[in-house]
Amino acid sequence: MTLRHRFIPLDNTRLAHLCGPLDEHLRTIEAALGVTLARRGDQFRIDGPKGRPEDALELLETLYAKSARQLSPEQVQLALASVLAKRQKLGRGKRGAKDADVPGPDDEPDEGPVLSTRRSDLQGRTTNQVDYLRHIMAHDLTFGIGPAGTGKTFLAVACAVDALERSMVQRIVLTRPAVEAGERLGFLPGDLSQKVDPYLRPLYDALYDLMGFDRVTKAFEKGQIEVAPLAFMRGRTLSHAFVILDEAQNTTPEQMKMFLTRIGFGTKAVVTGDVSQIDLPKGARSGLIEAERILRKVTGVAFTRFTPHDIVRHPLVGRIVQAYDRDALNTPPAA
Repeated sequence: MTLRHRFIPLDNTRLAHLCGPLDEHLRTIEAALGVTLARRGDQFRIDGPKGRPEDALELLETLYAKSARQLSPEQVQLALASVLAKRQKLGRGKRGAKDADVPGPDDEPDEGPVLSTRRSDLQGRTTNQVDYLRHIMAHDLTFGIGPAGTGKTFLAVACAVDALERSMVQRIVLTRPAVEAGERLGFLPGDLSQKVDPYLRPLYDALYDLMGFDRVTKAFEKGQIEVAPLAFMRGRTLSHAFVILDEAQNTTPEQMKMFLTRIGFGTKAVVTGDVSQIDLPKGARSGLIEAERILRKVTGVAFTRFTPHDIVRHPLVGRIVQAYDRDALNTPPAA
């Protein structure tokens, strides 16, 4: 299928920003959508399988509208993620029994809640991310499950910062199990804080990005933010707090139950994890998988399932995740 397009009114500066240095942005779009983009002057020709050229054209128009300034690779990748998520949604609708159930181009969900953080424009970029934010706002316990790069942890931390800024909670508590990713690091040097910091570094990074280094440091000093390994949660009751359990696929069922029963009055909890990256000893059950099975129908608990189409990192990450998923389906389980 072939589409031809010309941007009217023509703005050569916007056109240059849209294409990127040496047409870098066009090459990114080609690789992600499986199309071929040819440009001569202000005229574009888009070739590809049925439906793909329309996706590419929609993306080009969206980016052209934003191209008064130079477009960063991140902006292009985020716009791509939205198009891919929309394509997935349309694909599900077309498998329905009635054509009336097929969502049209105007059926995009609104952009959802905007969070109060240092990044004033922070909000969900894909349909599942918007649903995830809404679940967190509306439920006392929310699970975010899916592959790396879908924003599970970052958006959860952003919601926690937003709740703290609005005085909806008195503190933020961040925790994760101290499990190595397939390696044995041995005994780490230093005091307790220095020993557990490597496991909690992704949470620190998100806080620094959303609040700034100085504000995070002061919040730690005031006790408004606490970061601790999961093993130290037993026996506590966490009230009026926003609690996040990250990397929950590496909890045992016993650890997961222990964590979930820490929730006190005025507390909101978010559990995130990727069940395709379990680092527990062979044969051990994942507490996240068990919790999803057991709590699926419990009132007040919400689940958001992310897919590779929600990945907002480099487009190659999404293709890598999909390739591993395909290989897992085609590989028989080990004896």
